[in-house]
Amino acid sequence: MRRSDQTSDTPRHGTIRRFLARATWPLAWLAPMLRRPRRLQTAALCYRRGEGATQLLLITSRGTGRWIIPKGWLMRGKNASEAAATEAWEEAGVRPGQRARRPIGSYRYDKTADSGLPVKVETLVFPIEVQALADDFPEAAERDRRWVTPEEAARMVDEPELKRILGGFRAERRA
Repeated sequence: MRRSDQTSDTPRHGTIRRFLARATWPLAWLAPMLRRPRRLQTAALCYRRGEGATQLLLITSRGTGRWIIPKGWLMRGKNASEAAATEAWEEAGVRPGQRARRPIGSYRYDKTADSGLPVKVETLVFPIEVQALADDFPEAAERDRRWVTPEEAARMVDEPELKRILGGFRAERRA
């Protein structure tokens, strides 16, 4: 085959191009069904009531050192609220007091899987009042903790939906 035959715009080549250009619209309805569903995580919005002000506990992520709230995958034998409390203990040393049974919101983010590929994650956020903080907890050597106001917390995290949840949080509604 000559090189000019490979790139020529014969009727056959034109027909294929036109077909491919038109073929995308019938496939558009199929795309959502081919996407992988979001994975579900649970998160703990750890708070304490100070003198006239609510404070939220942020921790650093292990991989990048970004400021986040404790979160993790659902756990067999625990409901989402219990799993959030377990994550708060493992990642931040939180001894929980009052804990919500229902999430106050959710946020989405892309988590980098072990394979290096992004995984879409939906995270349910449960408020957990901090009764005490332990110095010795499973991930103590891997994370930093910081108490901040809700407004500061909203500025420190990256995820837009989480910013809204943190910035609008008021502990008085939890009593």
